[in-house]
This record gives sequence, structure tokens and C-alpha cells, in this order.
Amino acid sequence: MKVTQKSLSGRAWAEMTLLGLIWGASFLSIRVALDEIGPLTSVAHRTGWAMLVLWAVVLILRLPVPRDPRIWASFFVMGLLNNVIPFALMAWGQLYVETGLTSILNAATAIFGIIAAAFFFADERLSLRKGLGVAIGFLGVTTAIGLDNFRNFDLRSLAQIAIIGGTISYALASVWARKRLGDLRAEVAAAGMLTASTLITLPLAWIAEGPISLGLSPKTMIAVGYYAIIATAGAYLLYYRVLSLAGSGNLMLVTLLIAPVAILLGALVRDETLAPNAFAGFALLALGLAVLDGRILADWTTRRN
Repeated sequence: MKVTQKSLSGRAWAEMTLLGLIWGASFLSIRVALDEIGPLTSVAHRTGWAMLVLWAVVLILRLPVPRDPRIWASFFVMGLLNNVIPFALMAWGQLYVETGLTSILNAATAIFGIIAAAFFFADERLSLRKGLGVAIGFLGVTTAIGLDNFRNFDLRSLAQIAIIGGTISYALASVWARKRLGDLRAEVAAAGMLTASTLITLPLAWIAEGPISLGLSPKTMIAVGYYAIIATAGAYLLYYRVLSLAGSGNLMLVTLLIAPVAILLGALVRDETLAPNAFAGFALLALGLAVLDGRILADWTTRRN
């Protein structure tokens, strides 16, 4: 699938900004919930409540529910790649890594997505421009992590690698979605994926962290409600709306909105401070995404000519 770029209307900008704000705040809400519940339990809550909301949407819209076992098998693979693995790795990583830094490393999803698409699809070959953008993005990731974390390997280093592992899983999920779920309505695909994810995470969380409890503090319940209902179910629906309004190329801009929101909220609510290399890494990641987007280079070439 070729990246499409559209001119952005005021409405598209507004909805893209809203999506960036929602996802940016999700990192803080997840970290707040982790003060009381374990990472797998947080994922089970996230997929379970989001699943119920999206099936309600499917029923209201009277969309057909897939019955083919092969489609449901695809939902389970998609659930693992797009929910269970990345949500769990990132939630565990957030126990040892600041909210803002987690969001910065999460921005590498677009970089790994380009690599995965080039590897699996003939029409997504890695051009010189894409290769340059990926290289700059990788430099941004290593800068954000910091070389000291590789030399003095500890639990924090492992947590950052886990977060990167989550972004790689997201990239593979995008490949699987294109190969196996491209013919389904987005609402149905998301509901099926979250159902499969819930069927996986509920027993895992129960075994590893104990029975799922609803007897949580109000602060934790609000955090869970936010990241499950608004930042997962609601954001999925908003994402596909923004995709139709703005085009897939412009969605990279959302990535650049998420990290500043998460960094600011982490500083305000949890007194988090990030090292200078984290901000330098994000700047390089942003530059890499801009090169991948291509419009800056195109505008520069046009002006020179």
C-alpha cells in the first residue's frame, strides 16, 4: 500500500490533534494504574473493556460478525502482535522507564513499520529517502536510550529494550493486518482482535498476578477507564476516521504529537525529568519521520528548482 498524502482541512487537523492528545495521555494513565495492578492485569483490563465497547459499536451499526474460523485465527495472531505482546512489554517497561521516555521510544513504531513493509511487500521497497529516514530514526532511538545503558546493562536497560520490542511487534502487526484483515470493516477487525487478546491475557494475568479484581482505588479505576475505553476503543474508532480524512501519510504527524504530551504530563503529574539525550533522541526521531514523510525534501527540491 502506497503512502497517501492529502491536504489537511481544519477538521482533519483538529481530529489528528485530539488523537495525539488521547494517545499521549494514555502513557500516564497506564503508569498510574501500574501503581496498584500488575502489567498483565493492566493489559487484561485494557483489552477487555475496549472489546465490550467495540462490540457494542458493531451491534449498533449492525455489521456482520465473521464466522470463518480462519478469520478468527487471524484475529488471534493480530491480537498477539498488536495488543498482547506490545501492551505487556511496554507496561512492564514503564515500571522502570519514565512515561515521557516510553512515549519517545514508542515513536520508533513508524521506523520499524517501514522496515517490515519493505521486507514483506514488493510495492514498499526501501528507497534512498526511506533508508535515510530509517537510519536517522535508528540514531534517534540509540540516542534516546543512551550508550551508558548498553555499557552498564541493568533492569532499566532491559525495560527500554522491552519497549522497543513492543514497537517491533506493532510493526509486524501492521503487516499481518494488511495481509489477512484488509477486507474487514475496521470496527469488526478491532473488536475481533481485542476479543482474541482478552482470551489470551485474562488467563495469563490470572496465573501470573492473581485473580482480576474490580476492587480498585478510584484513581486506578479512572486510569483504567481512560486507557481502555477512551485511549483504546475510542482511539481505534477515531484513528480510522482520521485515516479517511487525512490519509495514511499524514498520520505520521500524530506520532510527533504523542511524545510531547506524554513528557509534559509525566513532568506535571509524576515529577519526571528526562536526560538531555532523551530530547535529542526525540528530535532525531522526528527528523527521521519527516524524511520518511517526504514533503520537506520535496518542498526543498521545488524551491531550489
